[in-house]
Amino acid sequence: MKLYLASNNAHKAAELASLAARDGLGVEIVSARAAGGMPAVAEDTGTFAGNARKKTRALCAVLAARSTGPGHADAWVLADDSGLEVDALAGAPGVESANYAGTGATDAANLAKLLAALHGVPDEKRTARFYCVLALAGRNGEDHLFEGFCEGRLTREARGGAGFGYDPLFIPEGGTRTFAEMGAAEKNGFSHRARAWAGLAEWLRGRK
Repeated sequence: MKLYLASNNAHKAAELASLAARDGLGVEIVSARAAGGMPAVAEDTGTFAGNARKKTRALCAVLAARSTGPGHADAWVLADDSGLEVDALAGAPGVESANYAGTGATDAANLAKLLAALHGVPDEKRTARFYCVLALAGRNGEDHLFEGFCEGRLTREARGGAGFGYDPLFIPEGGTRTFAEMGAAEKNGFSHRARAWAGLAEWLRGRK
């Protein structure tokens, strides 16, 4: 089964492909480039679920326009919308996580802005969570949502060279290392994306 990924984020693609391979579901994560490219989507719904659904619909439209063969009629599109919710910042950056420091901001710029916003916030109030919604859509109009989150806290400086986004600042609940200090296999054991994927994996098993 092929899942066309409605994203240009190579890091997300790698994580999802790793999860699919780990679970042995016979699922192939296919780049949006293979479908003709991911169109620009204004992520303006105000919710992770709304943004994820909007991305699946955009790529479904590309598939519908470019291919009519039987292999594409049963094609499924997968989208991820995720972000970091910081309690001391009333849930920010939230759905604006990717562009927290401005449209097209780099990870480094987003991290710098977040650290500046949390200046002076004591350790016990630096609680946060990563939240993820996976949206799955079929060409027949069927769609499903799978959610996952991971509670944790934020460090005062970036630590680790793995991962992406806010991983260098985020220590999962009960842990001592940031996501960026972990290997991919360890992070995939309990991350927000892994937990959302677990729901999707259960749905996929139910189709067999």
